[in-house]
Amino acid sequence: MLARILIGLILCAVGYFFVWKPLTIQEYIGPIPFAEKWFGNSITFFKVVGIIIILVGFLAITNLHGRVIEWLVSFIIK
Repeated sequence: MLARILIGLILCAVGYFFVWKPLTIQEYIGPIPFAEKWFGNSITFFKVVGIIIILVGFLAITNLHGRVIEWLVSFIIK
């Protein structure tokens, strides 16, 4: 239980950093060609990825990640 909470907090911190400092992330990773095409620029893509990472972190903290995965897979199985 404690490990799940710590992992969730780490994911939330990483996602927050992606949203807070996308230019720093772009300096480390560089521009992404498909993000330039679909999102207009890599900064917007990094912010979207950061928000998704934060949501996954909160799902891990609240122990709802299993139910969300079951819900997503239920569309494929049916």
